[in-house]
Amino acid sequence: GTETRAEITRNIQELDQLIDEILLASRLDAGQADIGTLESLDLVGIAAEECARMGAELQVNSPVEQLNVMAVAKLLRRVVRNLLENAHRHAAGAVTLQLSAADGLVQLAVCDQGPGVPAEYRERIFEPFFRLPGASERDGGVGLGLALVKAIVLRHGGTVVCESHAPAGACFRVALPQDDPTAS
Repeated sequence: GTETRAEITRNIQELDQLIDEILLASRLDAGQADIGTLESLDLVGIAAEECARMGAELQVNSPVEQLNVMAVAKLLRRVVRNLLENAHRHAAGAVTLQLSAADGLVQLAVCDQGPGVPAEYRERIFEPFFRLPGASERDGGVGLGLALVKAIVLRHGGTVVCESHAPAGACFRVALPQDDPTAS
């Protein structure tokens, strides 16, 4: 029937994405210099596009209109997209992406109102293929999304942590060195 065909197509797309992610993860792991061209990118613009795509709410807490980081465009976009997709997958309610800058760092926080992540797993969820107990295959994702986020962020000299989000849910906070495109 038609259902099966749609399902097969979806499975192939998921496999394609999985292979992409595994290849990307292994390249990042190998620490190969060539992960792409570093350029000064406006994280506000990228976040706005990805939020629109996922129906997430963007909050920018910054007096300046642009928050720039030195990054590889497609990798930075992958970080934002993976965090949004991860939140979207687990969250019942709204997903918000907050951007701010302080102390030379651009802070990006993706917060959801899902079940949250128990304290003892907040570091382990960044391990490749790790899934929270009780997560089923049907929840989608292969447990590589967050591992990739971490690998990419670390390669860009940043940090990522998972925190609880009051009253319910999780917040993933990424900090990346801010780039001042006006400074020569």
